[in-house]
Amino acid sequence: MKAVGAHYLQLIRWDRPAGWLLLLWPTLSALWIAASGFPGWHLLTVFTLGTFLMRSAGCCLNDVADRDFDRHVKRTANRPVTSGAVSVKEALLLGAVLALAAFALVLTTNTVAVVWSFVALAVALVYPYAKRHVAMPQAVLGVAFSFGIPMAFAAVQGQVPLLAWLLLLGNLFWVLAYDTEYAMVDRDDDLKIGMKTSAITLGRFDIAAVMLSYGVYLLIWTLALASLSGLALNWAFALGVALAVAQALWHGWLIRHRERAGCFKAFRLNHWLGFAVFAGIATAYALP
Repeated sequence: MKAVGAHYLQLIRWDRPAGWLLLLWPTLSALWIAASGFPGWHLLTVFTLGTFLMRSAGCCLNDVADRDFDRHVKRTANRPVTSGAVSVKEALLLGAVLALAAFALVLTTNTVAVVWSFVALAVALVYPYAKRHVAMPQAVLGVAFSFGIPMAFAAVQGQVPLLAWLLLLGNLFWVLAYDTEYAMVDRDDDLKIGMKTSAITLGRFDIAAVMLSYGVYLLIWTLALASLSGLALNWAFALGVALAVAQALWHGWLIRHRERAGCFKAFRLNHWLGFAVFAGIATAYALP
């Protein structure tokens, strides 16, 4: 029983929190922006737990969808579903339970957020299969990983304004940057099995595209939030963005030789970039 539990924890990437933190920071940033400050403990709890639960559910679905591909990739060959330690039925059941738990949390917010949660779920279900048909599946992942932003605005304001969609667009470019780094790790294996990724599609322009995507993400967020009083000239927000820029440049240095270790390290550390932006936003609203 203990071994089975360990396999379930491995399935939801319990030991790799970087994945759900990549979803958490833009979602919390949106909560603070929508509420013009601290959104309250209820919404903070709902979106923090909901982010963890939905990321875990997504891992279950992704591993089931990719089980025949993962066995041919060095980094993923020993995943629980691929190795047979967890059955397809068990993985889907666990994913469904986690998704329902996340939905139960959304039900404690408002009708608008509940409606948008179905759209978020649909995008999450599409992504694992996009890698078979879309040349840049990271763009689909970008929408899925950014949907906490309109959900946050819906929960706070009962609507999803233009600002939320601008922030989602910007965040999509951040996802494109870090998931291309991730795809660069497995490029050789993915080429052999016919998987479509941005690293393969971009070819020798991969590093340039990653750095451009970082720049577009930070530019869109900075310009979009500059229209909000209290953030445009706020030193805390500016410092958060500056720290994010510094980290993006460092990641560019890490991936410059396209080596697996450097690309994977850059990917894993991206949640600190998102935290820098969030910390700048939260601090800016906390200051008098």
